[in-house]
Amino acid sequence: MKPTVLLTLGRLPKSLDLARGFAREGWRVIVAEPFKWHLTGASRAVARSYQVTAPAVDPLAYRQDLLRIIAAEGVQRVVPVSEEILHVAGLHGQLPAGVHLHAGSQQQLLALHDKRRFIELCGQYGVAAPATALLGEPSAAELASDADYVIKPVYSCSGRGLQLCAGGTALPPVDPLQPQVVQRQLKGQLLSTFSLAHAGRTRMTVVYRGVVMSGSVAVCFERVTEADPVHAKVLAWVERFVAASGFSGFISFDLIDDAQAGVSGIECNPRATSGLHFVDAAQLARAVIDPHTDLTQALRPLLHMQQFYPCLTEVQRVMFARNGSFSRGLAYLRSARDVTWAWRDPLPFVTQPLTASQIIILALRHKATFGEVSMLDLSWYPAALL
Repeated sequence: MKPTVLLTLGRLPKSLDLARGFAREGWRVIVAEPFKWHLTGASRAVARSYQVTAPAVDPLAYRQDLLRIIAAEGVQRVVPVSEEILHVAGLHGQLPAGVHLHAGSQQQLLALHDKRRFIELCGQYGVAAPATALLGEPSAAELASDADYVIKPVYSCSGRGLQLCAGGTALPPVDPLQPQVVQRQLKGQLLSTFSLAHAGRTRMTVVYRGVVMSGSVAVCFERVTEADPVHAKVLAWVERFVAASGFSGFISFDLIDDAQAGVSGIECNPRATSGLHFVDAAQLARAVIDPHTDLTQALRPLLHMQQFYPCLTEVQRVMFARNGSFSRGLAYLRSARDVTWAWRDPLPFVTQPLTASQIIILALRHKATFGEVSMLDLSWYPAALL
């Protein structure tokens, strides 16, 4: 009988990669998803999908739904995919014997997700990060008075609530229901990473950059190779942070390579990000199952990958721009490999306009990007039930 893995989200291409990888390794794949239909559910790799309570709506009911699925399907391994990991981590101590959860403790993940606490950890671990203060503290006003700065919610993702402000402009009032940080705005190249870590050891890291953006979220991305001098600097930063934290699981960072400050970490995503697509799906699944798996040949021989439909939307949006963004975007659209397409499993790509319709409707309703609205019912909020 095949072992069974539960993926706790199905709407994102990351879920699809994980589902295909586990299926190739001989596992039976079950998906839990708040949406009625979703991208990964169309894949031949998935044995069954369950619709569950959205974690941001009712965290306790969400975890109870997952526990019922685990019992009914005989699940041996639970693998969170994206922002829902902050809720799924609350299952530690509640799972049946023999069920492994691929996530750190909720306390550890929340400390990394917290934009203020993460910067404090960078200081403790000896890695560079920009000056950051909680909005309302005297140091926040000092920081904003003499340099360009960024304001963002303490708990946020996909660029939601991000504000870029000129130095000397007035800070907004404090909202006790939405704590925010004020961070010095670094000037330089924005880079992202995706790593698989075990007991403080970085088993594999992908360094990449966005080349076509939807808001602040990349929909076409380029892998940074070892030939680029910044690769070694980013890798050293990541390895030092992971070693100091003793982290195990998926962990991702946003960093800026500033001409004066060097490589600095600005945010941590204690979960998988789009860099996952540059890793062979079967080898990634194998490494989740066995953290000692050899990953020296795990990277796919691709430098550019895209989410085709969002990338198409963004390229069309700048069709009449005069800054060259249309021609650059069109070149990536024509050459980059789509993250969902597979000859042996074509339905996720073919049916994506239908399976993504719930996200499209939300984007139109909220006048926001696809990336922002796809996280609305998953995100962690301060009032969330622990």
